[in-house]
Amino acid sequence: MKKTLKITMNTLLILLLTVVLALVGLIVFLTVTEYKPAGIEPAEISGTADAPLSGDTVSVLSWNIGYAGLDADADFFMDGGTRVVPTDEYHVGVNLNNMACRMQELDADFYLLQEMDRDSARTYSMDQLREMEALTDFSSSFAYNYRCPFVPIPFPPIGKVNSGLATMTEYRMTDAKRISLPCPFSWPVSAANLKRCLLVTRTPIEGSDKELVLVNLHLEAYDSGEGKIAQTKALFSVLEEEYAKGNYVIAGGDFNQSFPDTLETYPIAQPELWMPGVLEESSLPEGWRYAFDASVPTCRLLNEPYNEETTQHYVIDGFIVSPNVEVVSVVTVDEDFFNSDQNPVLLEVKLN
Repeated sequence: MKKTLKITMNTLLILLLTVVLALVGLIVFLTVTEYKPAGIEPAEISGTADAPLSGDTVSVLSWNIGYAGLDADADFFMDGGTRVVPTDEYHVGVNLNNMACRMQELDADFYLLQEMDRDSARTYSMDQLREMEALTDFSSSFAYNYRCPFVPIPFPPIGKVNSGLATMTEYRMTDAKRISLPCPFSWPVSAANLKRCLLVTRTPIEGSDKELVLVNLHLEAYDSGEGKIAQTKALFSVLEEEYAKGNYVIAGGDFNQSFPDTLETYPIAQPELWMPGVLEESSLPEGWRYAFDASVPTCRLLNEPYNEETTQHYVIDGFIVSPNVEVVSVVTVDEDFFNSDQNPVLLEVKLN
């Protein structure tokens, strides 16, 4: 009996030591391979589009495509659901193709896309940027905001993730930069987490010495709130700097914060699940304005497959425009969350 007990205790100690060593090894691996971008870096520009931007009216579409894996049938473990990755590669391909076709139908001048995967395990190693370029014939700029060789949560783990922001257009982009945003997470959580950023692109305007500066963004989602606040302040700083140069400035994307007064239209029914931050009108720099459409929700909670009656809705996608940009119209395009957990938002402006 004593001998059996000793063997059992030794086995348990060996197992415990193995688990501890594996955990330490994983932390060391993630620390060594952690994505650590500089504060400002050149962003990739690809494609052959070179048409000059002319006229004083411009349209911009923002769409968080949810790596083409968060369609109406999906839920997600971080929102209270159970699913970790999309159903299969076929679903991802169909969703991406459908969204590319819809983008062409909506016929915007510029497209600000978020959550685009490139060689990620969750999307079956698909390069969604190249796929989207081939489907649309647009040029693109791209900046990573998530690069991790192995995301260890949940079980089974997500695995390798390479994902980011893409700005696409038929017009000439002369410059693109990735600007890092504050990260609210500390080590070791930060080692396998997102490194949020702004993708800032410049397009010359024919017959003008001003540039159209587009700022593509996807602010913090799963923080306690301080990350969104710090990132929003950093965003405003970049916007004001560009406007001070005399440029036309439009920032658009997924703010992960409800636009002013939209919680009255879409009240939070389950506060124990994910909740967005709140954007206040008073937080804007003088003369700037938010541009959003609350008649249709831009986002839905992923605690369950989509159900129009029971699923929580939000308005967290939209734009900020500089004082010299006049909003002509802004429309949330109702896609019924068929291919993504977020609807596209289409903005038309006049450059004054």
